[in-house]
Amino acid sequence: MLRASGLHKAYRSPSGARLEVVRGVDLEVAPGELVAITGASGSGKSTLLNLLGLLEPADRGDVWLGGDRVTALSRRGQSRARGRSIGFVFQSFLLIPSLTALDNVLLAARYVGGVTAPVRRRAGELLADVGLADRARHYPPELSGGEQQRVAVCRAILNDPPVLLADEPTGNLDDANASVILSRMAARARAGGAVLVVTHREDVAAHASRVLVLDGGRLYPGRGTRNHR
Repeated sequence: MLRASGLHKAYRSPSGARLEVVRGVDLEVAPGELVAITGASGSGKSTLLNLLGLLEPADRGDVWLGGDRVTALSRRGQSRARGRSIGFVFQSFLLIPSLTALDNVLLAARYVGGVTAPVRRRAGELLADVGLADRARHYPPELSGGEQQRVAVCRAILNDPPVLLADEPTGNLDDANASVILSRMAARARAGGAVLVVTHREDVAAHASRVLVLDGGRLYPGRGTRNHR
């Protein structure tokens, strides 16, 4: 479902030094898997997720979605592939302040064909599922950080994408709401989706079927994995 081969990414520091953040990462997330990537703060977890989600280009290496080598596409082609196949939960939410919670969720549908009555109904149901039925008409500045994160999760799964990428999806949630979000992600995996979660929290990683650790720009097998099914 999602595969990466030989991904490399480096940046230049203000002093001009070359900082290698991702160094030859190989990764495969199969349909039905919920995989967690852990690692120290600043280890490059978010950068790796951005590479896999086609949000920034790798210096070297390739990403496949299904059987398609999407790194060979133009940026426009990658944008279309991302809209069709990837749901992304951003650590910083990236909600549009001038849109209501419901309309922020519906943005996902606008990129892939438009908003129909069934899609609007599904968006409302998703918000209700995460306890935000009474906040659907509120704007992001009127929502708490945890509420905004739950809106972002609903937006990411609205189109039933085959691949779901989540960057610290429970970072702004209390335990009860974190459990709701994690159960939704586990359900996506059980339905055949490929789910990849970046987290620093051991309790979140414990929900994964496989745990990997990013250290020194490379991925290593983690410990303490249990099956989420």
